[in-house]
Amino acid sequence: MNSAWTSRITDGIIPFCFICERRDIMSYELTDLERNAALRLNADYRYDHFISKVARSGELWALKDDNGLLFLNSDSDENCLPVWPHPDYAKLWAVGDLERYQPQAITLKIWLERWIDGLTQDGIDVAVFPVQGEENMVETPAELAESLNKKLEQNAKEA
Repeated sequence: MNSAWTSRITDGIIPFCFICERRDIMSYELTDLERNAALRLNADYRYDHFISKVARSGELWALKDDNGLLFLNSDSDENCLPVWPHPDYAKLWAVGDLERYQPQAITLKIWLERWIDGLTQDGIDVAVFPVQGEENMVETPAELAESLNKKLEQNAKEA
């Protein structure tokens, strides 16, 4: 589902979730050319880009400050956790009033094992690779997990 964003932002912590605190996680190298091209994609293509990159790198990124994770409310009043395939994309969201937020890595393994069920239980959807001022894709945690698992299976067959 595509969604535009309001300026309403809800801070909070998802207590049932484990955020990867490892400092040795390094994201894939993101060139200026790739970043600029991905930011010009529409929501559907950004979603596909997200699935591909996260399945390959084994990590995704949220925004976090001292009080917890950043949550958004869409125009259709969906409570969402925004996630990105690379910390540089997340940093582009953290401007103005959101400058205090920093990218936080979440391993794909932990995301699939713990976050999907917890987000579902709490009725929180996922804003996949949102970009300011653009239409954005919102998925249920189960739909996102299905897409990620399908891509992981496809990658395993190709290896």
